[in-house]
Amino acid sequence: MNLSHAYGVPPSADVATQILLRALDLGVTHFDTAALYGFGANEELVGRTLGPFRTQFTLASKCGIQGVKFDTGMRRVIDGRPATLQQTCEDSLRRLRTEVIDLYYLHRWDKTVPIEDSVGALAELKRQGKIRAIGLSEVSGDTLKRARAVHPIAAVQSEYSLCTRNPEIAVLDICREIGAAFVAFSPLARGFLTGALPDVEMLDAKDIRRSMPRFASGNNAANLRLLKDYGALAGEAGVSMAQLALAWVLTRGPHVLAIPGTTSLAHLEENLAAAQIELSPEVAARVDALINRRSIAGDRYNAATQAEIDTENFV
Repeated sequence: MNLSHAYGVPPSADVATQILLRALDLGVTHFDTAALYGFGANEELVGRTLGPFRTQFTLASKCGIQGVKFDTGMRRVIDGRPATLQQTCEDSLRRLRTEVIDLYYLHRWDKTVPIEDSVGALAELKRQGKIRAIGLSEVSGDTLKRARAVHPIAAVQSEYSLCTRNPEIAVLDICREIGAAFVAFSPLARGFLTGALPDVEMLDAKDIRRSMPRFASGNNAANLRLLKDYGALAGEAGVSMAQLALAWVLTRGPHVLAIPGTTSLAHLEENLAAAQIELSPEVAARVDALINRRSIAGDRYNAATQAEIDTENFV
């Protein structure tokens, strides 16, 4: 996503290509995109760049949110109707330059469509040989159970980091019980846990963090105060702040994967090195006690965005 939209001005096509090819060269075997990212531009980038190496990695993409052209320009629309999911998949296959998508997520549950109908449409795509496995994104435990009654669910992708703990309410445990992978997006808390996030007022006008309560000036100031002790813990462990955050996510269970995004070659290499870090139980516990849902100020989404997702919230 970072290479095409959401976090300010995306990098040039040349830089984005370099990052993807370097990731492949460093042994990355799982690339995650979506029809939404850049309104199709990210899938085109992935297809153009990685298409020649298609057999070397697992390809994940998503349907259920897409860009729709209106008189005022492109807008994101949640649409989980079976016919829409079928067409979105056809479009994604073309952009990705592939005959099959290994893991295909329902990006958001369209609450106007029974989850059983949307998952049934994905099951039909699998029967047609256009996808190999079905995933869900930002769903509750109850919705996951309903979906699984229709077809096995291979993975659930939701935001998860030291700062965002919602999956701990139910979904993490259910994924373990049913043998599904849990894929943590934004494991670096949208850049906050790197310690390098600029002043929020310096962010690009279109940066999605500007609409997130957690990054509002008062909340951000409170949260930044946690980083001094967090940085000290990272130094004690001999790792960077970003690596500490990623290593912590990977302690949450053998079924938990982290998918950090980046627009930097240096950060790509830094992030990948975190896979080799083994945190001691003591350090993991201290990090967990320092940054958690009680110590972080502000919700992760505003009310309008929160209404679009299905994940549980803490009372």
